[in-house]
Amino acid sequence: MRSYDATAIILCGGKGTRTGSKLNKVLCYFGAKTALEYCLDVVSPFCRNIIVTTADDDRVEITEIAKKYGASVVLGGETRTQSVKNGLQAVGDCDIVVIHDGARPFVSAETVRNCIESAYKYGSGIAAAKVTDTIKKVADGMITSEIDRDELYCMHTPQAFSAAEIKKAYNLVSGTYNDDSAVYAAAGFSPRIVPDNGDNKKITYPQDLFSVPPCQRIGLGVDFHRFAEGRPLILGGVHIPYEYGLIGNSDADVLTHAVMDALLSAIGEPDIGVLFPCTDEFKGADSIELLKTVKEKIDRKNRKIIWISATIMAQAPKMRDYISDMRKRLSEALCIDVELINISATTTEGLGVIGEGKGIASSAMCLIQ
Repeated sequence: MRSYDATAIILCGGKGTRTGSKLNKVLCYFGAKTALEYCLDVVSPFCRNIIVTTADDDRVEITEIAKKYGASVVLGGETRTQSVKNGLQAVGDCDIVVIHDGARPFVSAETVRNCIESAYKYGSGIAAAKVTDTIKKVADGMITSEIDRDELYCMHTPQAFSAAEIKKAYNLVSGTYNDDSAVYAAAGFSPRIVPDNGDNKKITYPQDLFSVPPCQRIGLGVDFHRFAEGRPLILGGVHIPYEYGLIGNSDADVLTHAVMDALLSAIGEPDIGVLFPCTDEFKGADSIELLKTVKEKIDRKNRKIIWISATIMAQAPKMRDYISDMRKRLSEALCIDVELINISATTTEGLGVIGEGKGIASSAMCLIQ
């Protein structure tokens, strides 16, 4: 990934009162990371230096995150405009300044790169998404006119500029502005937009705090096998002493099968029935070894396992004494910390084929970065 002679200013000084959260929204978690960490993950590869603005109340937490990325922290102002000014004062010599709201954690690397390259070519690159809804002017609850949406765009960040021009603009212009393109235009420069998409939304309202980042995927897997005599009972790669085992072309490890299908669904791959069909090639196969093959697919796609949660549904035998070993075997096969895997077990209170002791089912969910 190309690194430019650019400095990023990440704005994190807001209070985020509309979210209803007691935390600054940039410190709220989305999956395994805070909003600020997502921003820094995407922006930092393109920029030689990063400056994070913060409110005094959040200085300790934000400084702790920023230092992991080699970013410096400056105190923001009462308004967004003042926070940018404070950030610009800390910017050294560079070609481009990239200004981004810390409350937009889902920005793509493509958008960051396109904004910077536009700034090199035209002096500015403003991420903006075309308005798709019908827009009308309203007064006293009555529609007064319709606005042609073909010329309307929603302003996003990042907004990248020639460093010399954006510094000059903020020195020339007084007052408070909603975004940097307005300051740039007020100083006599011509802001140029860069098309963006709807994924780069700003965390504003309570429901936004429950968003799943576009870079994360949830996977679901379910499996069921019948009991039979003369078969070993293998669950999560662990042999469990019992009078029956499970029928299958492989070792019929229903738990590992559910985990594999969850992981495969999250990375957009076919299920295990397609990848490991009921042929002689996989007859008696060790499901833990098949799980390692699934992990190789995850690695090739540059994906990361954040969390796995699985449930075993069986009337018997009792699973309690074996769950710790199951978690360990799965974690070893996937090369992840055992704490990232949770396994629970339940009965069906005697109901259905599971309650009648005819087999075992398992379900699994995963979160993939």
